[in-house]
Amino acid sequence: MRTVRLTADTQKDILGTLLKRSPNNYYEYEDIVADIIKNVREQGDNAVFDYTKKFDKWDINAENIRVTEAEIDVAFDEIDSRFVEVMKKSAANIEDFHKKQLRNSWIDTKPDGSILGQRILPIAISGVYVPGGKAAYPSSLLMNVIPAKVAGVPKIIMTTPAGADGKVNPGTLVAARIAGVSEIYKVGGAQAIAAMAFGTESIPKVDKITGPGNIFVALAKKACFGYVSIDSIAGPSEILVIADETANPRYVAADLLSQAEHDELASAILVTTDEHVAEAVNCEIERFVQELSRAEIIRKSLDNYGYILLADSLEDAIDAANAIASEHLEILTKDPYNVMTKIQNAGAIFLGEYSSEPLGDYYAGPNHILPTNGTARFFSPLNVDDFMKKTSIISYSKEALRQAHKEIELFAEKEGLTAHANSIKVRFPEE
Repeated sequence: MRTVRLTADTQKDILGTLLKRSPNNYYEYEDIVADIIKNVREQGDNAVFDYTKKFDKWDINAENIRVTEAEIDVAFDEIDSRFVEVMKKSAANIEDFHKKQLRNSWIDTKPDGSILGQRILPIAISGVYVPGGKAAYPSSLLMNVIPAKVAGVPKIIMTTPAGADGKVNPGTLVAARIAGVSEIYKVGGAQAIAAMAFGTESIPKVDKITGPGNIFVALAKKACFGYVSIDSIAGPSEILVIADETANPRYVAADLLSQAEHDELASAILVTTDEHVAEAVNCEIERFVQELSRAEIIRKSLDNYGYILLADSLEDAIDAANAIASEHLEILTKDPYNVMTKIQNAGAIFLGEYSSEPLGDYYAGPNHILPTNGTARFFSPLNVDDFMKKTSIISYSKEALRQAHKEIELFAEKEGLTAHANSIKVRFPEE
C-alpha cells in the first residue's frame, strides 16, 4: 500500500480518486441500460425473456420464471445444515436490531380544537434484487428483506438471475425463505430492475427496490428512481481504519484486506499516527496476500485505492475520516469510544480490536447496506424507515381557524396566490 503523509493537499487528492469510482461516472453504459428499460416497459415479459435468454443463456418463460417451494426445499438439502443455522441466528440478530427502529403514529390535540399528527404505514410491496452466481451473498439478502418485514411490508418480491440450467444459487433460496420473501423470480440485470419498477405480466410492480448489483443494475436503479423508490446508487466497498500506536498491525492488515477482496475498485485506507504501525501493517499485508484466495483482486484494489496515511495527530486522523466519510470505519485506538464521539461521517463504526468489519457484514444485527463514495455525509444505512411512508394529519375546528385565518390569508396574498387566500376567507364571510 502507498504510504502518504497526510496534508490538506494529499487528503484532497485521495477524495478525488475515491469519487472517480462512483457509478455516476459510467456514462458509456447508460444508453444500453436505457434501451433495456424502454423495451421492458413497452414489451413486458417478452423483453424480460429475450434479455434473460441472451445474457443468462436459459430458456425462460411464463411457466418457469417463478421459483417454486419445491425448488427451495431442494436448496435446503444442498446447503450445509450448520450454515443454515448460522443464517437463522444472523437473521434473528438483524430482526432484533431493526425492531428497535420502529416508530408509532402520533396525534397531538390542542385546547383550541386543532389536531395535528403523523400516520406511519409500511409500503405495500417491496422488491429486492439479489446478484447470482459467484456474487451471490445471502447476507445481503437478509439485510435487505428483514427491515422490510419488521416495517410490516405485506409483500416482498425478489429477483435474482439463474444459471444456464435455470437453477438459482441454493444459499440465496435458503436465505430468502428464512428472511420471509413472498415471491422469487429468476431474472437478473437491468431487465429485472425495470420489471420491478414498471411491472410485467409475470412480475408485479413494486414501490421500492433495494439490493446490490453490477454497474447495469446500479444504473437501472438510478434511471428508474422516481417511478419507484430505491435504496441508493451503491459504489464499491470501502474501509477506513484509524489506528494509533496501541493497534495490533496484524488485525489492522486483516481488516483492510477484508474489504479489498470484494472488488478491484474497493478502497482500503489506514490513517495512523504511528510510523511503526504503518510499516508493520504493510508487512502483514504482504504476508496475508500470499495466503488468500482472492490475491489478484486484492493487489489491484490496493494498488489503485489503497492508502496508508500518516497523520501528525489523532485530531488530524479524525478530520481525515470525517472528510472521507467511509462506508466502514474501524477505530483501533487506546480510547476508541472517545474517538467515536468526534466522528461525524461514517456508514458504520466498529470500536475496538474485537469488532472487525465482517462482524457487521454477517452477524451483529445492524444493517450492512451502507452509504458509499462519501455519501455518509448525508445518507444513512438501510433501515426500517426506508420501508415506511409518513402521512401528515391536520384538523382545525372553526374557532382554531378563526384565530389564524387573517395571518394565513396575508401569507397567501404576499405570495400572489389569491385563490389560496380565498379558500380560507370564504369560511368567515362575516369578517
